[in-house]
Amino acid sequence: MKKVIIFGGIVVLLFVSLAVVSTMQQTKKAEGNPFGKSTLHPATIDIMDDPNYQNVILPDELEERLTNGDDVTVYFYSSTCSFCKETTPRLAPLAQQMDVDLVQYNLLEFEQGWSDYNLQSTPTVVHYQNGKEVARVVGSAQNEEYAMFFSEHVLKNR
Repeated sequence: MKKVIIFGGIVVLLFVSLAVVSTMQQTKKAEGNPFGKSTLHPATIDIMDDPNYQNVILPDELEERLTNGDDVTVYFYSSTCSFCKETTPRLAPLAQQMDVDLVQYNLLEFEQGWSDYNLQSTPTVVHYQNGKEVARVVGSAQNEEYAMFFSEHVLKNR
């Protein structure tokens, strides 16, 4: 019985040690992140170095731009969304190629965006003109559809 208690104690100690080390690693990786948070979801940490996820906008910044009546095109995504992982490597370069400033809002880190912007699924691209929504593309679309969206709603009004 004594051996079982000692063995159980060692197993619990190992699990606690692993949890502490894992938390410390996540905190270290999250340092200086563009989301301004002390901890991030592991899926977000995984994409932080990806060049396709660098044009981050924070909730306060987006709200300020919309309140000021700015034109802004927002890509709402989640770091865990398989459709977003397929779409982003196509969409981000296309926006850059077409000279569209496509800001990226991470709904995994800022869940209030779901209700704030009436979102039902990811990925979703929304264009705001004068601070008001004028068009959106919901779901993973083909490059041609995104190009047409940018041409008709973003570039046309410059």
